[in-house]
Formats: sequence, structure tokens, C-alpha cells
Amino acid sequence: MVGARIARMDTNYRESISPVERLAICLRFLATGDSYRTIGFSFRVGRSTVAGIVPSVAQAIWDCLVGEYMPVPKEEDWRAIAAEVLERWNFPTCLGSIAGKHIVIQAPPCSGSQFYNYKGTYSVVLLAVVDAIYCFRVVDVGAYGKGSDGGTLRDSASGQALQDGTLDIPLPASLPGAEDLGPVPYVFVGDEAFSLRPNLMRPYAGRQLPLPKPVRIFNKRLSRAMCLWDSGSPMENVSESTWSQTLKCRCLREGHMCSL
Repeated sequence: MVGARIARMDTNYRESISPVERLAICLRFLATGDSYRTIGFSFRVGRSTVAGIVPSVAQAIWDCLVGEYMPVPKEEDWRAIAAEVLERWNFPTCLGSIAGKHIVIQAPPCSGSQFYNYKGTYSVVLLAVVDAIYCFRVVDVGAYGKGSDGGTLRDSASGQALQDGTLDIPLPASLPGAEDLGPVPYVFVGDEAFSLRPNLMRPYAGRQLPLPKPVRIFNKRLSRAMCLWDSGSPMENVSESTWSQTLKCRCLREGHMCSL
């Protein structure tokens, strides 16, 4: 599937690196995060050769496998996710947990403070929706580290689709055991970094302590559902030159592991 896209032609001067070896070099980097120099020693190729192979092969992996292991959810998929979240985490009409994670990178040349975040490091933001079994369902990679999670969602393609109503979210449904309250919308759950929306719930603020008991119960349930994101596999630091491709491939890896 990927071999035809990563194959290179032989020349009169030397044979090209085979697709199998190119794929092995890329998978070694994705699995271990070793430096290009270490991987080059292992495969007996130059550091610059590894630097050229990793991003091109990672992009080919993403293009070939994203449709199979991370397709854009349809309405029936969102309903199945909501049913599983209710069964496992006791939060009704929930489509998953949404959050952003700062992935530390080396500051790109001439980037100024665009990638400088509040933690004092340089980073890009991985914004993702995670379902009931910790699988990535929607990802957006590449926002500047200086931005907030709410701003990243607003400017992302998935955030625009959520705002425009083109994300195929199911129509509002009644809560189990509370049909008298009428239909309520399906929602994503997030933390205080996101603004409140019809399809995005966040905890009540704790500015007026002590909070009433119903508010505390709601915050507890929502925080429990938010643990979906926190329980996902951690993302390692990545190279500045390959962060977009490698982060997407690592998300695909998690999706493949969940489907086994």
C-alpha cells in the first residue's frame, strides 16, 4: 500500500534505498524517537538521508492509512461513540473528550515568539477528540504554541465544521430516564480553556465556593469523562522539521492499536 509511494528509481551511479528499508527507518524513528544520527548508524546511511526519508515516508503513511484507521466520523459513528461513553463513563449524549496538548519542539528559525508557550518552551499544539476507548477520532496538528486551546479549536478545520454545523453531529436526544426534560444536544466535553457552546460542555467555574451539590456532581461527571483524553498515550517530543508528519502517524498508531 505504501511501497509504491515511497519507492525511488535506481540510477547509473547507485541503487536507491529500497521501500522496505525506507519504511523500517521511518518506523524506527516513530517507535523510538532516536536521533537521526543514531538511526543512520543502525542502517548504515547518512544523517541527511534519514532526515529526508522520515518526513516523506511518514506523509505517505498518513495519506494511505488515514481513511482506514481515522476516517471522519459520520452521524451513526457519533451515535455509537455516545452510547459507549454512556456505558463506560456514565455521561449521556457525549461524543468524546476534546483537549489540546503542547508538543515540545526546537524553535524554528526566525519564528520569534509564535511557538513560545506559557510553560516557557517552544511547542506546537495537538488538538484531538478521544472516544470512550482512548482512540483519536479527530486530530488537528500544527497550531502555534502561543495560542490557547479555545483559539486553536476556533481556527481549526474541525472547529469551523462544529461552528457551521457540518460535523454530522446527531440531532438532540432525550436523556435516559429524564425524557420529561426534552431533547438535549450531543456534546463534546472539555476543560475551562474552551468557551461554552451548544455542542461543547465545560465545568462550572469554582469562583464561588462552596459550589452547590448539583454543580459539584456535574463537575465530577464531566471531569471523569475528561479523563479519556488524559488517559491517552503520551506524545513524545518531536523534531522541528518533522513534527507535522510524525505526530499524525503516531495518532494513526493509536487508532490501529485500538482496532486490534
